[in-house]
Amino acid sequence: MAAAPPPKADELQPHPPKEQLAGVSFCITSPPPWPEAIILGFQHFIVMLGTTVIIPSALVPQMGGGNEEKARVVQTILFVAGINTLLQTFFGTRLPVVMGGSYIFVAPTISIILAGRYSNETDPREKFLRTMRGTQGALIIASTIQIILGFSGLWRNVLKLLSPLSAVPLVSLVGFGLYELGFYSCTNMSIVGYYLPQVLHFGKDVFGRFGVLFTVPIVWLYAYILTIGGAYKNSPPKTQVHCRVDRSGLVGGAPWISVPYPFQWGAPTFDAGEAFAMMMTSFIALVESTGAFIGASRYASATMIPPSIVSRGIGWQGIGILLDSFFGTANGTSVSVENIGLLALTRVGSRRVVQISAGFMIFFSVLGKFGALFASIPLPIFAGMYCLFFAYVGGVGLSFLQFCNLNSFRTKFIMGFAFFMGLSVPQYFNEYTAVAGYGPVHTGARWFNDMINVPFSSKPFVAGLVAYVLDNTIQVKDARKDRGYHWWDKSRSYKKDARSTEFYSLPFNLNKFFPSV
Repeated sequence: MAAAPPPKADELQPHPPKEQLAGVSFCITSPPPWPEAIILGFQHFIVMLGTTVIIPSALVPQMGGGNEEKARVVQTILFVAGINTLLQTFFGTRLPVVMGGSYIFVAPTISIILAGRYSNETDPREKFLRTMRGTQGALIIASTIQIILGFSGLWRNVLKLLSPLSAVPLVSLVGFGLYELGFYSCTNMSIVGYYLPQVLHFGKDVFGRFGVLFTVPIVWLYAYILTIGGAYKNSPPKTQVHCRVDRSGLVGGAPWISVPYPFQWGAPTFDAGEAFAMMMTSFIALVESTGAFIGASRYASATMIPPSIVSRGIGWQGIGILLDSFFGTANGTSVSVENIGLLALTRVGSRRVVQISAGFMIFFSVLGKFGALFASIPLPIFAGMYCLFFAYVGGVGLSFLQFCNLNSFRTKFIMGFAFFMGLSVPQYFNEYTAVAGYGPVHTGARWFNDMINVPFSSKPFVAGLVAYVLDNTIQVKDARKDRGYHWWDKSRSYKKDARSTEFYSLPFNLNKFFPSV
């Protein structure tokens, strides 16, 4: 077949692939002015509160705890999230990522709550303490997976075979895979920030950059008016808990000042089966955070993150899970996906902004009543924001297709099959669990069930695994350029790209003692 003629001068040209994302106002190494950075940092703090509140609200009542215990767990998660975010931004990947709670750890935690050795406990407070200690022991063991794989460099070797094609399903479903948390209770107005400048003919940067701070108070006030006006008086209990501004129980249960401390719930207890289940969950969190790190590097306008830097970040994430176990959060740590979406909304990928947000987390975790006030924002407001932020993260995953040959049948097959299986398999596992009350793998050992059911309920894990295996086994030699592998040649080694030092080098000249490869 004859080659296509060259395009004419006035014809539209395809967008050339960009190693760094253009249009970012402040990249990872260029912070905005201090006043603006502080406001943006507070905005990141508000966004991460959703997951911070949703997870304890689901787990603590099942553990036997009341509002006081729930408020203390929320405080503890905030406190540890602040520490982990600082560790990740200073010594981990150095990307502007918030490290917070993770939904992937909920299933094995519920298995611990339902364990037979706690079923005979009649005192709710004592049951809460015993189950909390059980989760602490499981998380201590689970943290070793990420610490070993990260700091040993084993995960780096896995990522050296990652291409843009196999990264697309992984990163995309890190965002799109959380669709259950969005529209079902969407009340958000953040998207209005895109339209207001067109209507008012001013304030494009202001409405876009501070959209959360404009919209959350408006919707919160509306929810308050509906609450005192009796709009929810005859609503179902679940609706009242989610939508009323006075039903979270956090403000009343939180102390004025309280500093979380290690082993505040008592000494951890250990069970081999629960530890194995939590270790598998920790590995799934590792994979999902890898996709989140790749997406964050794009929105920070940095070069593609080198495998050695991802591996270093995973190691520090493992230390974060270890801190979770010490302080007793009943949950593990991973990258906050919604805060990556906020990087895109604000077009500010500054590391300093996220470090300031970590300061807000620690500050409001100590001042319990004030932190609980912000944490009592009705959950549908967060769900609405998730529609926007998760879409941004899914979109950045799709953007890596610019490095692939989309006219290749191999590309189409791997991409399409990975997306399909990444949605289909978890859908089957989740629907089966919703109907039967247990997963497709159902044996007498609950921990073994979790080791199989949890991985295949994770959309990013399934899609990423399918894409990675197919991309590295089907016509690999002939498809180097089709899969976009050559675009990331420089980033596969830290020392190959001089810009890596600018974005990812350790502070205080620590690279001299801990060199990246």
